[in-house]
This record gives sequence, structure tokens and C-alpha cells, in this order.
Amino acid sequence: MKKIALILFIVSLSVTAQNPITPPGMYIADPEAHVWEDGKLYIYGSRDESDDYWCSYTHHVLSSSDLKNWDITENAFSSKGKNDQVNFHDNLLFAPDAAYKNGTYYLYFCSPGKPKTEGVATSKNPNGPFTNGKQIKGAYSIDPAVLIDDDGQAYYYWGQGKPMVAKLKSNMVEIDKSTITYPLDKEGNIAFHEGSSIRKIGELYYLVFADDSRENRPTCLGYAIGNNPMGPFEYKGVIIDNVDCDPSSWNNHGSIEKFKDQWYVFYHRSTNNSQKFRKACIEPIYFNEDGTIDEVEMTSQGAGDPLNSKERIEAEWACGLSGNIRIATIDNKDLISEGLTKINNNDTAIYKYLSFDNKTTGIEVKTSPNSEGIIEIRLDNAKGKLIGKVEISSSKNVAYNISKRKLKNIKKGKHALYLTFKKKSKSELTIDWFKFY
Repeated sequence: MKKIALILFIVSLSVTAQNPITPPGMYIADPEAHVWEDGKLYIYGSRDESDDYWCSYTHHVLSSSDLKNWDITENAFSSKGKNDQVNFHDNLLFAPDAAYKNGTYYLYFCSPGKPKTEGVATSKNPNGPFTNGKQIKGAYSIDPAVLIDDDGQAYYYWGQGKPMVAKLKSNMVEIDKSTITYPLDKEGNIAFHEGSSIRKIGELYYLVFADDSRENRPTCLGYAIGNNPMGPFEYKGVIIDNVDCDPSSWNNHGSIEKFKDQWYVFYHRSTNNSQKFRKACIEPIYFNEDGTIDEVEMTSQGAGDPLNSKERIEAEWACGLSGNIRIATIDNKDLISEGLTKINNNDTAIYKYLSFDNKTTGIEVKTSPNSEGIIEIRLDNAKGKLIGKVEISSSKNVAYNISKRKLKNIKKGKHALYLTFKKKSKSELTIDWFKFY
């Protein structure tokens, strides 16, 4: 690794929907969220770029002051190529975590290989660039997490199949191998897949992780609670399950964090009918008096209010898919765009939640020019009352189609939206966006 000048590229974007929080064509998974001294929320995650392998060789950083408008700091850390900061391998970068102590931000990273390696890089800025990656000897697995307790003692969590924890030495780059222990109870170890994340809330310690107690795949974020950072942690159940986000959804990985008096769960959803191409999402969460967390559903609105039905709703904001349908990049000629593609007869897309006024009379839908089929529109549940149908017809020599349809019986208020598609087996149907009027 040679020494080079590092330049950060920060891209600002404004979004009207909260889920997913990354723009079309950008896939950031395994979101580890932290609120630092400046009051902003930062997300450190892995970045998917190919269906042939997990993740990539670079980390981006997301940051926000309101959970609506996001900055993306590209290439904040790399293990290969431009801005390479790892001189002991050129392997991919899996899920990271970050910590702050005494004016320094620490990025904890991990990589596959023989053996798997974990390491840490540092910066004076929460966006990076993170430099001078060093290996953490004694931790040979994946998915690091770090907690700095109230007394200043730091703890390092990692592992796949079974989690481990050890005390970090004061330099924040070495673990005390004599303290390595397995912190989860028996039930938690059965549910644990990978992806440790750790928080202290009051006097309790929360270990969040990818949970495979359902579906025989780790689509859940589960959690366990303990009175000591070294455990034992008692398994308490599931915070969120992303199983219906995509036909090929395989895993989940994320964290919980408090922002402006509200706690949130940060997780990812798959796209493109792939185990990869995952996108970071957010949902508010709520605690019971005994410290347990209620399970929450995936939504399109995320951290914000219900979506305004009269503003454009991007098709890729669907929070539930049924059938062959998937979210993927669509051909929009002059810009990167995503939407609903590969739709089969009777497939369904769900949007939670939309806000309707008492003067909603119709809907318009943007589709690809070759699209043909019918969209059935229902509110509140998949078998709810049909409020209208939109017939989509193909056109030649146009870049796209806009189809409109009058609707009836839309009650003012908050509703879940269910779109069911009817089409012939060989016809195409690709949805870009829709809005009500």
C-alpha cells in the first residue's frame, strides 16, 4: 500500500420516502447506525455491487440530520484499488461497525479469506477517510461490533454461527484474548446466525443479530438482553423480519439507535430477486416496561409520516412483494431508475402506508412502453374492496406510458395499498411510479 492523498466525495440527495434510504442503483446493506457528538446520525454498512459475490472492496458512509435528507460519502474506506488502506490483503469488505473515543473515530472492518480477518482503521472525521487499516489478531471471523461502556472500557463482539466477545485494550486495536467468552444463552445461540450489534440502554445491554429462527434462513433481526456487556444475554425474540421483501431474500443485518428521542431499527431489504443488492431501511421501534421490544413490520414510509398519496410514489418503495415480482433497475434512458419488474399474473406489491384526503378521485401510473396488463387496486388488505382497475396498453415509438383511471370509495386517512397485477404469460409489465389525484 502506498501513501496517497485521500479525497472524499460527498453526494447530497433528498428523498420523500424513507424506505429504502439509498438512491436507485446504490446498494448499502448491514446498516450500523450511530449518533455522534454533532447530533447527526451516521450509517456504516457494506456495499453490494455484484450478484457474483457478497459486498465490495469499499465502504460508503450515509449521514443525516433529519432521517429524510441524506449525504453519501463515497469510498470512505477501501481494501483494494484506489485509496487502498489495507496492506495485509486485497479481500472484500463485509459488514463494519464504528466507534468514537477521545477525538478519534474507529472503523472496524472484516473480510473473508483463510483465515477470515478483522481489522480497524481510524479517522478524525466520522465520514472518514479511514486510514491505516490494522489487523485485530485473535478475531478470525466476520461482523465486528464495538461498545464503549460508561467507564470507558471497550468491548469487541464478532462471530458467525456463535457470537464471541472480548475486552478491547485501551488502544482500541487489540483484544484481550484472555477475556474471550460466548455471551448468548442456549436459545440465543440456536437463533444466532451472524451480524452482532451492541447497545447499552439504561442499565441493560442489547445484543442484536441476524436471526434464523424462522424460515430456516436469517431474514430476522433478533435480540437478547443482559445485565453485563460480557453476557450472559437472554434471547427475547425478533425485532423485524424482511422475508417478504424479495423472492430471494436470504439474510438481514442491522442495528438499533436512538435519534432525537425516538428509537429506530436499521435493517436491509433485498432486491433484484437476489440474495445481494440489498438496501438499507429504517423503522421506529418501541420498548415495553420490561425492556423488551415489540416486533415491527416493514413499511414504505420508514422513519417519516405516511406517504402523501398525491405525490409521486416510486414503485421500488414497495415494502412487500408476493410472487415472481421484484424490484430492479429499469431502462429509463437518461437516468438510473428502479421499479417493479418481472411481474407474473396475480403478483402483488404492498405499500405501507399512504395518506389520502377526501378528494381523491383517480390514479395515474407510469410504465414502460411495452407494458400490457391490468392493475387491481385495493386498500388495507389483499382481499379488501376493489376501488378500481388500471388497464395498461403497450405503445410504439414512445419512451414510456402514463395510464389514468378514475377510482371510487377512497376514505380519507391512512391506508395500506395493495396492487395486484393481471397479465398474459408472455406480456411485459414494468411499473416506474404512480400517484393519486
